[in-house]
Amino acid sequence: MWTRTRGIALALVILLLAAVVIAVVRSGEKHGTLDPRSADQYGSRAVAELLADRGVTTRVVTTTAEARAAAGPDTTLLVAVPDLLTPRQQQQLRSATAGSGGRTLLVAPGAASVDTLAPGVTADPAPSTDTTLDPDCSLPAARSAGAADTGGLRYDTTATDADACYPSDGAPTLLRLPDKTGDGNGDTVLLGAPDILLNDTLDEQGNASLALQLLGTRPHLVWYLPSLSDDAAATGSDDRSFFDLIPSGWLWGTLQLFIAAALAALWRARRLGPLVPERLPVAIRASETVEGRARLYRKANARDRAATALRISTRTRLAPLIGVPPSQAHTPETFLPALARQLPTPHQDLHTLLFGPPPATDAALIALADHLDALEREVRHS
Repeated sequence: MWTRTRGIALALVILLLAAVVIAVVRSGEKHGTLDPRSADQYGSRAVAELLADRGVTTRVVTTTAEARAAAGPDTTLLVAVPDLLTPRQQQQLRSATAGSGGRTLLVAPGAASVDTLAPGVTADPAPSTDTTLDPDCSLPAARSAGAADTGGLRYDTTATDADACYPSDGAPTLLRLPDKTGDGNGDTVLLGAPDILLNDTLDEQGNASLALQLLGTRPHLVWYLPSLSDDAAATGSDDRSFFDLIPSGWLWGTLQLFIAAALAALWRARRLGPLVPERLPVAIRASETVEGRARLYRKANARDRAATALRISTRTRLAPLIGVPPSQAHTPETFLPALARQLPTPHQDLHTLLFGPPPATDAALIALADHLDALEREVRHS
């Protein structure tokens, strides 16, 4: 078994080691992306620290319910990855922020979320080819920051009072939409790229100035990072079955493994039909075959099978001696009367001896074999 399976086992070990190495190597890549608690190059801890120096508190939330509850006139709500939200989450978030009087900043919202979170705005599927752009607008925050790394998604809007900044090929990459509901002090800001918030690029161009001015207009900053813990809001129900917790990729993977196993079984069973008999290369003594079969019966405690084999053999050899056809040798109604007529002295319990129940112990099995041998000798001598 080891010879047959060692190749597969070695391949599995190599795959496991490769997976561990890849996981270790990639564990430092983009860890905590856009997370204000992360200090790596893709985190946003630097901008959070600068805001704290200016009296702005930053709080991280991971569910839609927490983000909705935090919306207010003294709060800036930053949505890190709006496209990860389901339509239900987007509608809940929009209903909470509209008319709240606060600022909502959407980081790189695409076509999957911009229609709901910013009605009247469309996202250009072709991103900007330039990363560093000039403000070219009257928004005070953009004019004082100057050039910044906002190049990314581009937007278009029908609102006439919107501030369209940092254009690329005529389409802005930063868009501010005033909120006309409520007290009119709220607004929604669409940022085409997250570069001005990242630790690695915060000190370039006017990124820090623009980020601080966009996020520092209110005393409180709520940083919404969508996560798997928000599954109840995404599905609209708290009742989840076991299969709801399994990613769809695992189901497809299991189906592929099942198909592969079925094909492997068909491949291994490709030789169908009866087996072809072959001549043995050497002659095997009958006694060796009997001993081997007996050892198997003894190992399995198959006294019933051994007793049945002994009785069938005895009846088969006695049938021609007492004038019973071989086909009737195993029928008690025919075999036993003919056997009784052949014996010189009457025997009792012939039915139990030749057709009875299996012996309960090894000693009883040996006694049965002795009695059958004695019966056969008696019939032959008579």
